[in-house]
Amino acid sequence: MKKVQVLLSVLGIAVGLWLAASLALAQSSPSSSHAAATQQEPAPAPDAPNTASETKMFTGKIMKSGDKLVLSDDENKTTYQLDDQQKARPFINKNVKVTGVLDASTGVIRVSDIEPA
Repeated sequence: MKKVQVLLSVLGIAVGLWLAASLALAQSSPSSSHAAATQQEPAPAPDAPNTASETKMFTGKIMKSGDKLVLSDDENKTTYQLDDQQKARPFINKNVKVTGVLDASTGVIRVSDIEPA
């Protein structure tokens, strides 16, 4: 009988310690849904310079750069990568107007149209 009482006492202490440790961990670390919410990047302001939502017109010459076609803008001394290589292919070494959205963080224009300049 004493063995059962000792065993139950030890078991009770173990469960109590386990609950206390679980509670302490839960309070010290945020829940996964809360962590995901706090780790999300804030949406950029509509007028932020790195937003990639504004369609613009870019002028320059379609050139080969390695195995890729790029828009070389001599006026601004800038080279832009083009996401649609098929649309650019007919304009190699020609001056063009490219309509698209610039992703400023990568320097890639998402091309919607290319026409001769």
